[in-house]
Amino acid sequence: MHIWQEWLAFWREFRRRFHTTGAVLPSSRYLARALAAPLISSRPPVRVLEVGPGTGAVTRVLARHLRPDDRLDAVEINAEFVAVLQRRLREDAELSRRATQVRIVHSALEDLPGDAAYDVIVSGLPLNNFSTEQVRGIFAAFRRLLRPGGTLSYFEYLLVRQLKAPFVGRAERGRLDEIGRLLEGYLKAYQVRQERVLLNVPPAVVHYLRFGSGG
Repeated sequence: MHIWQEWLAFWREFRRRFHTTGAVLPSSRYLARALAAPLISSRPPVRVLEVGPGTGAVTRVLARHLRPDDRLDAVEINAEFVAVLQRRLREDAELSRRATQVRIVHSALEDLPGDAAYDVIVSGLPLNNFSTEQVRGIFAAFRRLLRPGGTLSYFEYLLVRQLKAPFVGRAERGRLDEIGRLLEGYLKAYQVRQERVLLNVPPAVVHYLRFGSGG
């Protein structure tokens, strides 16, 4: 898939389903590499879950760093994106050579079965678009699916809540404030480091979390 086709597919779904797409363009290679950081260091074989892969910009980088015994599941709720991902898995040189190690799952994250099933979770979900209850449900699924000692990486656009607040109504500002407090609580409890990625549209910050034994 050519880059302009990927952007067009992403833009079309952004316009149709902003609530679950949440971005105008796919993630840059710099953001993708930051999200994939837990795979780059020396490590044993791992099972990886990518949540909200979209058109596969991050999936492609994750696949590049898979070793022969690694496995990657990419769970996507949007049927149009699932079709794009399946086509890329057949046609994209980077993905097709790892096709036997990559599985595309058409599902909501919360519906995935299993407990402590993954060593690494990489999330592209637009958390600031959801309700606080939805975000709690997403993090409950992260905690359920991530093995003890495993790493969750996810990103937010820099200052997104602060920049949106002056242009929305009171109810939306209240929702953004609640999301901000909820995410700050998770970061205070579980974040091990963060990385700013300025070469992305918009610029972003990647958070790396490890949940305690109490989850």
